[in-house]
Amino acid sequence: MTAPTFMDLALKAAENAGNAGEVPIGCVIVRGFEVIASAANRTLTDRDPTAHAEILAIRQAAEAIGTERLVDCDLYVTLEPCTMCAGAISLARIRRLYYGAVDPKGGAVDSGVRFFASPTCHHAPEVYPSVGETEAATLLRDFFKVRR
Repeated sequence: MTAPTFMDLALKAAENAGNAGEVPIGCVIVRGFEVIASAANRTLTDRDPTAHAEILAIRQAAEAIGTERLVDCDLYVTLEPCTMCAGAISLARIRRLYYGAVDPKGGAVDSGVRFFASPTCHHAPEVYPSVGETEAATLLRDFFKVRR
């Protein structure tokens, strides 16, 4: 058996969120080869529209390392970040962003506003799309199929 990848950990967080009735999106932040933060969507649980997996993980990582600048950290998330999360990733100075499924409607990295390509973006991470895309898309599709 092989060790789980960082995206596998994000997918597990997403699965747990889906089982709790939240939209199944998970995120982990890694520094070196150590996971320093892991979160999943909690917008319903927290009654907070900003409780996206990325925002919660960034807060957790900043607390863990004692600074708001996560310059040597990589973020793995199961869905292309929205504009709010892309802004937070930029402000946190995340080094690399790995995401699973593309979000043509709400995504802001390679879809929609393409936040990191904006001339007003202060920091753009290296972006690696489609990591674990099939698994992430399946989780989301199955979640919404039950609800529609």
